[in-house]
Amino acid sequence: MEHLKRLLSFKNNRDMLTNGNIIHALLMLSDPIIITNFLQNMYNLTDTYWLGKIGTVPQAAISMVSPIQSTVMGFGQGITMAGSILLAQYIGANRVRSAKLMANQLFLCAMIFSVFSAAALSAVTPLLTSWMGANGEIYTLGNIYLRIVVLDTPFLFIINIFGAVSQSQGNTVFPMLLNLLGIILNMILDPLFMITFNMGIGGAALATLLAKVPCAAIALAVLTNKNKSIYLRLKFMRPNIKKIKRIVTLGLPTAIGNSAMQFGFVLMSKSVYAFGSSAMAAYGVGNKINGLITLPANALGSATATIVGQNIGAGNTKRAVTGYKCAVIIGMGLLFTLGIILSRTPVAAFIAHIFTSDAEVLPMAVDFISIMAFWCFTNSIYNCTVGLLNGTGKTKITMMVEAARLWVFRFMTIFFCQNILHMAVESIWYSVVVSNGLSALVLLILYLTRVWEKNSLLVVNSGSASKHIAKGGRQTYS
Repeated sequence: MEHLKRLLSFKNNRDMLTNGNIIHALLMLSDPIIITNFLQNMYNLTDTYWLGKIGTVPQAAISMVSPIQSTVMGFGQGITMAGSILLAQYIGANRVRSAKLMANQLFLCAMIFSVFSAAALSAVTPLLTSWMGANGEIYTLGNIYLRIVVLDTPFLFIINIFGAVSQSQGNTVFPMLLNLLGIILNMILDPLFMITFNMGIGGAALATLLAKVPCAAIALAVLTNKNKSIYLRLKFMRPNIKKIKRIVTLGLPTAIGNSAMQFGFVLMSKSVYAFGSSAMAAYGVGNKINGLITLPANALGSATATIVGQNIGAGNTKRAVTGYKCAVIIGMGLLFTLGIILSRTPVAAFIAHIFTSDAEVLPMAVDFISIMAFWCFTNSIYNCTVGLLNGTGKTKITMMVEAARLWVFRFMTIFFCQNILHMAVESIWYSVVVSNGLSALVLLILYLTRVWEKNSLLVVNSGSASKHIAKGGRQTYS
């Protein structure tokens, strides 16, 4: 209990991130994030599992339309990511009041965006599914699923804001517990709606939506608790142009990068669907498993952004770099070991068989999982370096790399494999690992050139003046 209290303590967490053992700090942040991300993946995995019990067509339908929602979510996550970095730097500089005001502006921006997005996406769902080439039963089921599941966007954004505010303070335990509640509810509601009430894919969407409602209510209750260091109040949500501009300046590049990446996934789904519904189902299963395999890298990337943000705010560039290096080494070790195990055909087949028993889907899913797992260690370099760049405010660079990963490296690989090597659906599988590896290499080169440090803008301002990081040293406040 005392250990949990220390984890949830604002002051203790700030001291740990800026002065304590760096490996302990990384693990303190990343372990709950791994569990949180695992639980978030379980939402989709639960849907995939029960849809597999119904048939291949529902699996293919959800795999096709999910990237559409993710495109909108990716843009919104740029807003919350920017807020998390801003909050971390304010906290690192020990400017708690400014952090509180920023959290309220962040919530205002996120809620406006989420409500508008949910309404607009629901209205144009038929046009989008038709544009993706869906027809027949896949078109009908895709429309049903997407129109229901997009309604969870405001609730999901409340949960994400709660996560951003908590993580910026070094507290990743509360978001983990909240997601645990959500997945438990989803695991209960999925079979109830889909099988017992015979609602099929509509039941999967409704279960996902309803599971988020109580989680959002709890998150909002905690966010409005005045006993917390950072809390929400209507009087603090009066639009503050200066703070909104900082959120947009920092978050827009990431939002565009995320959306470009997610829209690339939409086009990837179109490319996969050209090989049939079985290939689409295999792609969906493989992507879900890939999300689980790369959890350590994603968590360490998020932890790196928080550690870098707080230490940049505190003026300790050297410690920020040390945190980044430790995260990369830990992540590569974990993912290389995990990848060697999961890339073995018997292991990959066992995992794929959990989600499908279709004779056509299964071998393609096994092939996809094996290839992705073997090369997953590159994700550690990718995610941790993105965390470093985001933590230092270099979101424009991450935007360009994110866009290039899908729009240049991935589609170039597909073109080369299909037109030069005359490969079939395997061209999709290899495009994933090649594009991830090339992007990781680009980011590693950017780190070595120290472009992230040169004239890095510290987004926490005092008055009208900005602070810049002096290379290798501490910034001065004006």
